[in-house]
Amino acid sequence: MNSGAPIRILLVGEAREARRLRGLLESDGSEQFRIAHVPAMELAAERLSRDDTDVLLLDIGPDQSQGRAIVRAATTAAPRVPTVILSESEDESLAVELLQQGVQDFLAKGRLDCAALRRSLRYAIERHRVQKTLQSLSLIDDLTGLHNRRGFRAFAEQHLRLILRKGAALLVYVDLDGLKTINDTYGHLEGNRALIATANVLRASFRQSDILARLGGDEFCVLMTDARQNTAQQVRKRLQRRVDFTNALPNVCFRLSLSIGIAQVPVVHQPPLEELIRLADALMYEEKRNKQARVPVSCSLSHPVSA
Repeated sequence: MNSGAPIRILLVGEAREARRLRGLLESDGSEQFRIAHVPAMELAAERLSRDDTDVLLLDIGPDQSQGRAIVRAATTAAPRVPTVILSESEDESLAVELLQQGVQDFLAKGRLDCAALRRSLRYAIERHRVQKTLQSLSLIDDLTGLHNRRGFRAFAEQHLRLILRKGAALLVYVDLDGLKTINDTYGHLEGNRALIATANVLRASFRQSDILARLGGDEFCVLMTDARQNTAQQVRKRLQRRVDFTNALPNVCFRLSLSIGIAQVPVVHQPPLEELIRLADALMYEEKRNKQARVPVSCSLSHPVSA
């Protein structure tokens, strides 16, 4: 939402309710709110996909069971849009239940006035923004901006289900070699730069739809949910090119070296995510053991991959 622009409201409900609410919001000639109207949630989904709605105002009607279904559909269709409920009921237990489902406010029509409606809409937008920010912070690694371990688990579990339809996936486990040596030799600031450089190598080597994470310390993980056109060898070549590019940059004290394990994700009889991570981790350590001991400069990427 642009600063100073009208708050864009999408009402799901009857046309007469849209007229009533428009009258409330514009009672003093204010142009701070703009209401669009659709009669059903099915029609709202397409409108919400255009990203031109700041807040969803949902009239659930008198049927509470139907109202619950409408709210579930709304929170599924528009998780990024704050939702405010309009209800003919003042049922507190229903209000608590719907708030637990993710709506931002529950308004009883009989008690609604201009000030309460405006306040609710503004507060809903701000609360939703804060919640999303906090949620993002809890799933993001502070240093690299990649997902952290918690974020990786949350998103990877969801995306693994897509493999049944797309038919191919790879789990890539990456370890930054020699981080302790970089820290001891050049200081932790350079160690942090090496971690950030590794994250940038991953960003440049994979698609936005892939799940990238720093699991902790010097360990990173990537889930490629659609790898039909990517073999393990191709993935390694892309990573090697980005490593070479990074090592050719001026004013860098360290040289980047990565150990990599790549596990294929079965389409059928898919193992749990943690088992896939353990397999890719083991393959990565196999590569690390095969490298020459204590060689500070190495950019070679070997080729272990699960069958």
